[in-house]
Amino acid sequence: MPSLTFPRPLLLAPALVGVVVLSACGSESAGSGSGSQLSEVAVTATDDSCELDTTDLPAGDITFAVSNKGDKVTEVYVYGEDDGAFTKVVSEVENIGPGTGRDMDVDLAAGTYEIACKPGQQGDGIRTEITVTGEGGAAAAEDEGYDREIELSVDDTRLTGLDEPSATTGDRIEFKLENTTDATRTFEVLDPAGDEVAEFDVPAGEEGKAIVELADAGDWTLKVEGGPTEIEQTLTVS
Repeated sequence: MPSLTFPRPLLLAPALVGVVVLSACGSESAGSGSGSQLSEVAVTATDDSCELDTTDLPAGDITFAVSNKGDKVTEVYVYGEDDGAFTKVVSEVENIGPGTGRDMDVDLAAGTYEIACKPGQQGDGIRTEITVTGEGGAAAAEDEGYDREIELSVDDTRLTGLDEPSATTGDRIEFKLENTTDATRTFEVLDPAGDEVAEFDVPAGEEGKAIVELADAGDWTLKVEGGPTEIEQTLTVS
């Protein structure tokens, strides 16, 4: 399943579910590449720890080789600093099952970041600070990362998961939709003027996602089509 970023008002292509591809996230580079030699860092995740074999890294392309030694499915994030807190998602890799591994490639500029392992794929994660020094590397995903996730689920009658139905103008939100129905559903995001700024299809039993910049204040509409009824919820942006 891809994660796509785009400026308003471009339209997302349909999601290809089953492959984790993230814009500044996942196993694709989060930047254009610095041309420096690739560095590899081993990350060992368990249900109560997140260990890196080094926390001092050179700027440029870095592969975080994640191994899940725990009993829970985990995910691993790279967070950059935003207004004094490590909340800016620079990269992520998800759905790492017990006893399996996955690589996360990211291009990092000099600075301080946090690596978070999230056993059970929930919460703020078990965090380790890393320091990146030297020349080269991409910016910390200012244009390609996102500020927070909204994880949604749809059945035949309702859309759930919008626990915080408000956001701030300029926020970049990664919308995730889990389709618990027995047929494909189409997810749309409409701006306050009613213009569609994102759309993707999610096959039955799978998940799709996209990153949307909330550029305008007002009531945004989250819409799911393809079922017995059209389902809508409102996200207020101020």
